[in-house]
Amino acid sequence: MKIAVEGCSHGALDAIYQHLRDLEAKHNYIVDLLLMCGDFQAIRNHRDMQCMAVPQKYKQLGDFHKYYTGEKTAPVLTIVIGGNHEASNYMSELYHGGWLAPNIYFLGHAGCIQVNGIRIAGASGIFKSNDFSLGFYERLPYDHGTMRSIYHIREFNVRRLSLLSSPDIFLSHDWPQYIERHGDTQGLLRRKPFFRQDVQTGNLGSPPLMGLLRTLKPKWWFSAHLHVRFQATVQHEQSGTGSNSLPITSPPQNPDEIAIADDDFDAVESQNPPIEDSRLQTTSHNPDEITLEEEEEEVIQSPPVAYRPQPSMTNFLALDKCLPKREFMEVIDVPTTSDESTMPGQRCMPKLTFDPEWLAISRAFHPFFSMRRRQADYPDEATARAMVAEEMMWVKSNVHNNEANSSDVPLPGIRTILDCQTFVQSAPGPGSEGAQKNQQPPWYTNTQTTAFCDMLGIQNVIDFSSDNRA
Repeated sequence: MKIAVEGCSHGALDAIYQHLRDLEAKHNYIVDLLLMCGDFQAIRNHRDMQCMAVPQKYKQLGDFHKYYTGEKTAPVLTIVIGGNHEASNYMSELYHGGWLAPNIYFLGHAGCIQVNGIRIAGASGIFKSNDFSLGFYERLPYDHGTMRSIYHIREFNVRRLSLLSSPDIFLSHDWPQYIERHGDTQGLLRRKPFFRQDVQTGNLGSPPLMGLLRTLKPKWWFSAHLHVRFQATVQHEQSGTGSNSLPITSPPQNPDEIAIADDDFDAVESQNPPIEDSRLQTTSHNPDEITLEEEEEEVIQSPPVAYRPQPSMTNFLALDKCLPKREFMEVIDVPTTSDESTMPGQRCMPKLTFDPEWLAISRAFHPFFSMRRRQADYPDEATARAMVAEEMMWVKSNVHNNEANSSDVPLPGIRTILDCQTFVQSAPGPGSEGAQKNQQPPWYTNTQTTAFCDMLGIQNVIDFSSDNRA
């Protein structure tokens, strides 16, 4: 199965999908799945734009609304996570995951799904130690602080993800802490010299994510955020299952990001659109994030990548943002046991299913999902794993396709996502904002979140309509 991976998109879906078509034409292959590593910017209308933490000059509607309203359709199944420059109100509607638009699926603030049997997990947002241990307390309308804290990753989601068995692929926006030590550190510093202090002090990257990488040992780990292509290989010890501890250090600072005050570690800048399969170029600029235009620099050729992961190692790859002459896309081949048969030269329609283990974790940890700043104490790891094992029995007994489609997925606990969640426009597209164009929108309760909670028999605590103040 050919999978394309893209770094930061910053709303440039038209250019990303066109580049994918160009790669397919150039190399005479068909890509079956596209993964996007944050700063997706699912902005439905101008009011959504008021919920995105960027300077005013970077508040642009982008391309997403055309896919949301049906003007255009994503040509390939697209799986995305969130970054630190998002319409956070929309991604909060789909906290547990859901369709942002037809054929574009959001993994949620944390999540794991299966595509033709390939397990893909991910964590949205970036790390900031001050907010890590808090609950999910942010509500519309966001103020200066909550517009930023809402995309800071929480311990709740790191603990949930740590209970997964090894996924094939993990997506994050942040880099895992110390990942640069597993690749060409000096080459990275030649291209991004302002990373030097953070590298020397151990402040480049997210401590909880490195904990997850060591615990989960995925075959592939893809990131974005720092706007530079970088590859590394993490060798894992043969014995031991990894630690579930969650180390915390001060987040690194990055002189290339949208220069948003209060964000100690935000995204960085670099330039170069995707190039080809496994051979891309790299750039060396990193002035202040979201400079989505006119960023052209001399490109340094980076070595080819051979994706042959072994059970005891994780192949890490960070990609740039979508701009000309940037390395923002890579195509890999991933073995799968359940490829859908297609005619030569035709794109398959991958089967997207919930991951039973993640559903069990979601049920087990739901009582600890805090809607306030204060987060209740968590169970210890042994207790948590026992809870998940118990909930797995519930999932196998209660989660399945509707009777009419039950023959499609015979395994217990497996349900196709489209059997549960279907895309619905929860908010209007652009053009209907009127005098409220520059105001934050009201809260919209998303029926996909309701359907997910109903499937698991848990309360939908992501319904904030009763305390909506917008």
